[in-house]
Amino acid sequence: MKHPFAGAVAVGTVLTFALTACGGGGTTGGGGDGEELQPLTIGVIPIAPSAPVQLALDEGIFEEHGLDVTIETAQGGAAMLPAVSGGSMDIGVGNPLSVILAKGQGLDMKILSGFSSSMPEGEDITGVAANRDAGIASWADLAGKRVAVNTVNGQGDLTIKEAVSQDGGDPDAVNFVEMPFQDMPAQLERGEIDAAWVPEPFLTQLINGEQTALVGYNYQDTVPGLDTMVTFSSTAFTEENPEVLESYNAAIEEALQFAQDNPDRVRETIVSFLNMPEEVATDLRLEEFDAEVDRDELETLAELMLKYDVIDSEANLDEIVQAG
Repeated sequence: MKHPFAGAVAVGTVLTFALTACGGGGTTGGGGDGEELQPLTIGVIPIAPSAPVQLALDEGIFEEHGLDVTIETAQGGAAMLPAVSGGSMDIGVGNPLSVILAKGQGLDMKILSGFSSSMPEGEDITGVAANRDAGIASWADLAGKRVAVNTVNGQGDLTIKEAVSQDGGDPDAVNFVEMPFQDMPAQLERGEIDAAWVPEPFLTQLINGEQTALVGYNYQDTVPGLDTMVTFSSTAFTEENPEVLESYNAAIEEALQFAQDNPDRVRETIVSFLNMPEEVATDLRLEEFDAEVDRDELETLAELMLKYDVIDSEANLDEIVQAG
């Protein structure tokens, strides 16, 4: 399987993009063989695991494969999917659940490659932290509690529900509250919520704090090593641009292998890409980066989506995952 602060103000700035820094691309006509580069717009979410796209741009990997890449941002998969479907973005980087859900809602999307995944064991890159005064010692204890997630009917609450169910609790009794990740630490401190599902860097901050403690790693307890992000495009784009897609697939495979082999370079990129303090990036837990799509894990994810009514019919991954 493949291997993603001192106060509330600092937390709120950690994942904010410097928009002028994250745009841009290669130089058209600058390919090594003299051929004109093909323009390609890639959409990313402003979170640390997206950094390998910028790193690949900085390292000239896309240009080496004949691509003139421009990076654009979206606040989440819900905003990115229509942009990819409509053609204002060619390729997106986001969680697989959103792509499967979009397909079920009539958007003809294809998963092109893997991108990042959680850790199958050990310290994971996302998990649930709870206020120590909330009486939460296990997954089952989340029943009846207020638990923050960034998006309802996403991979966070879906896997939390399954973890609660497996622990003998009532998943329908968990009161999920939707809010941005950067708001969760302050809400926990004030007691407005009882627990929060958070990625890095918030996870380390919370579980090392005096007021909060780790409940568990919901991905590991339900779908170990689950893909946190994949790359995707519209079926129309893949059918109309086979040569561009071939170049992209080769480039993203090289880029993700480079990121996996060079974690220090990923952290350096995160500092500039997200305006993150260097001392925070240094201790950041990183996802595993790999272009391989794990079909078994996607099948399990799709089964959970059906079980908890995120989708109303069985997903056909043969129609969603790009062959080859």
